[in-house]
Amino acid sequence: MNTSRTTLYRDKQNAKLMGVCSGIADYTGVNALWIRLAALLLLPMTSFAILPLYFLTGLLLSQKPPHLYVDQDESQYWQRMRQNPKRTVREVRGKFRDIDRRLADVETYYVSSNPRLNSEIERLR
Repeated sequence: MNTSRTTLYRDKQNAKLMGVCSGIADYTGVNALWIRLAALLLLPMTSFAILPLYFLTGLLLSQKPPHLYVDQDESQYWQRMRQNPKRTVREVRGKFRDIDRRLADVETYYVSSNPRLNSEIERLR
């Protein structure tokens, strides 16, 4: 697995303060607004002990590389891979099976409609 795409980063591009909440949102696939609201709700519940933890996390996490993902689809793929790798591998395997089935259908169509090609394939077997 590519570790640069499965690492938690600070997301300074979508940051409000240090980018910790937006980094967690990018890592989990949850909207950053919900992560920020959860952090705000935890402030009084933890007697503001979460505040030093937030700044410590902001100092320890490295900044997200600017071109980590090519597009939104790749970003979603890696979020799913971090959440449940086995399910994601099954999905990819299923897509490859579908492509293989469709390719076999195309091959069958062209071989059945072209007797010369069909006879050549049979001769090679």
